[in-house]
Amino acid sequence: MRSNQSIQRFGTGARFVLALLLFGLLPSLANANGSTHLTKAEALELAFPKCELERGTVYLTKEQLKRGARLAGFDLEVGIVHPYIARRDGKLVGTAWFDVHRVRSKKEVLMIVVTPEHRIGRIEVLAFAEPDEYLPRASWYSQFPGRRLDKDLELGRAIKGITGATLSARATTRAARRVLALHEVVYPLPDPAPEHGAVSR
Repeated sequence: MRSNQSIQRFGTGARFVLALLLFGLLPSLANANGSTHLTKAEALELAFPKCELERGTVYLTKEQLKRGARLAGFDLEVGIVHPYIARRDGKLVGTAWFDVHRVRSKKEVLMIVVTPEHRIGRIEVLAFAEPDEYLPRASWYSQFPGRRLDKDLELGRAIKGITGATLSARATTRAARRVLALHEVVYPLPDPAPEHGAVSR
């Protein structure tokens, strides 16, 4: 069963405050202990300069959720997602996903870009409601670009942890796995073409 999808055009020049981005889901995010780093529009412009963006609305089916959970290794706990598809001169550049999750007792918002090859393109922190000392340095996020959804995309494997910020590192790694799993079930890669001369059974 295919998911229901609708697309609307979205200009990168549009500015939305973070509260509108989250549709009021995180009223406590902007507080004395947290900080906002980028708006949605700023993050999209940073990732996709001079691109045309389309905002999708996808209602995930039960089958997609089950497959996504198998891929990620945990339940996705989402029902509706809004990927942003970027194209330049008609060619797909990447897809941005906005992931909201809890770190310790408070929440974080990440933009995770997935390349056309289904690999992480970049990760940007939009908002972090925990104390800033628990926010990883920018250099730590450089471990993610080029990673795909496999057994190595885990803390202690391809992703190194951070002393004093283990929960933040774990939350980001989990978000990366969740986004890659969502991307795969919404935009599955085509099966590879059989080699020349191969016989199917």
